[in-house]
Amino acid sequence: MKFARHGIQVATVVVSCLHDSHRCFTTEPLLHLHGAIPTKVRPSVSKTEFVCQHCDFRYPKWAGQCSECGAWNSLTETTVARPKTRDLKRVEGKRAPVALNEISNRPISRLLTGLSEFDRVLGSGLVEGTVVLLGGEPGIGKSTLALQCAAMLSSEGLVLYISGEESLQQIGLRASRMGLAESPVRLLSETNLEAVLQSANDIRPTLLVIDSIQTLSAPEIESASGSISQIRSCAEQLVRFAKESDTVILMIGHVTKEGVLAGPKVLEHIVDTVLYFEGDPDSRFRLVRAFKNRYGPVNEIGVFAMTQSGLRGVDNPSAMFLSSGGVPSSGRAVLAVQEGSRPLLVEIQALVDESPLANPRRVCVGLDNGRIGMLLAVLHRHAGISLSDRDVYVNVAGGMRIGETASDVAVAMAIVSSFLDRPLPAGMVCFGEIGLAGEIRPVQRGMERLKEAHKLGFQVAVLPKDNWTRKPMPGMEIICASVVADLVAQFK
Repeated sequence: MKFARHGIQVATVVVSCLHDSHRCFTTEPLLHLHGAIPTKVRPSVSKTEFVCQHCDFRYPKWAGQCSECGAWNSLTETTVARPKTRDLKRVEGKRAPVALNEISNRPISRLLTGLSEFDRVLGSGLVEGTVVLLGGEPGIGKSTLALQCAAMLSSEGLVLYISGEESLQQIGLRASRMGLAESPVRLLSETNLEAVLQSANDIRPTLLVIDSIQTLSAPEIESASGSISQIRSCAEQLVRFAKESDTVILMIGHVTKEGVLAGPKVLEHIVDTVLYFEGDPDSRFRLVRAFKNRYGPVNEIGVFAMTQSGLRGVDNPSAMFLSSGGVPSSGRAVLAVQEGSRPLLVEIQALVDESPLANPRRVCVGLDNGRIGMLLAVLHRHAGISLSDRDVYVNVAGGMRIGETASDVAVAMAIVSSFLDRPLPAGMVCFGEIGLAGEIRPVQRGMERLKEAHKLGFQVAVLPKDNWTRKPMPGMEIICASVVADLVAQFK
């Protein structure tokens, strides 16, 4: 069957073949130009896709909202090269598989940064060939911490600091203010990834600092710097260089306006360690938390104080989160929380007030808002305390964020204390999880929490019954709670 359109004849050849009692049909278009040799139409070498900048999900055409993560206006057009089919060939110099029991269990050598709190978060230092991603809000201290680590490690080996945002003069001014101007750190202001890798390959540094990964661009990628394609390509090449040369790479990553790391699904899966700065940039205290660590514990935190000479580790972080003393007031409870391998004491504040609204407010800062609603329902059902017509505000003092369920007892006691307007006894610490049936459930590392409270001079502890091992604790009264009613009984 032939068709003629605009001087071009298109012929469609239908081939019928019989194979395994199945008949399949294939069509192949052929273009016949006037006087030209028939040529087979080949697919283009590259194609266009629309990639979500938040979750890296791909679409064949543009859409206003990403169906995977729900972000609006996050799809950007990206040109992607078609994969070429390659014949399977024998690889020269390939590595043979190694049995698991043949691998030596020798200890991993680590580099100490000189900052004890930062070494704690990393798991006792940096491992050779590891890639660390450091994220946080603008102005919270990412570049300051990176420059301090670079200056301290420069005494043990070569350190290369790549800056894609600041000039060398700006870095020099910061180093002078911090007293690090005499450090032999190699500085380079560059955004071309090939130039960065060439410089790193020439001097073979012990530590390579990238400030920041969003400013680098690979020439072979057509998209703009900071896009999901550029971030993925640059991060993969840097990780490959780190593994081949045993160079430690510290990458700084930006955060979006929603407060998440730009390109999280790409960067977090590629790197070895992911660290986040927490805390208010206006406050002098900073928290660095490990969300992923292949060479150390996860959810470990380091506490720093921002000074004129840079970040300084806090030796006793529990004292930072607790109030300076004074007359006990209602709505306050001290919680023994476990952050990684470190027990900390933080202050939980609650305020219960009459609400003029039909739907009272439930405001929570530093805790899960949904869990606060669950605790209010448990108090109503199993303790007879109704707060349906009251506004409830809960806050963690010091700007800390708590994710473990061991905070339930402290939050409940702070709410009841504010509702009854009766302060808790001075020197009381509490922890434990509350179930929907009103029972007090045990939590992990209960004795470590008690020891931390005893070290800071607390005399009374309210804890789950199953967490008490009957070991003597001189100078401390232990109150074991089994149900929510036992917590309310402390106010009578």
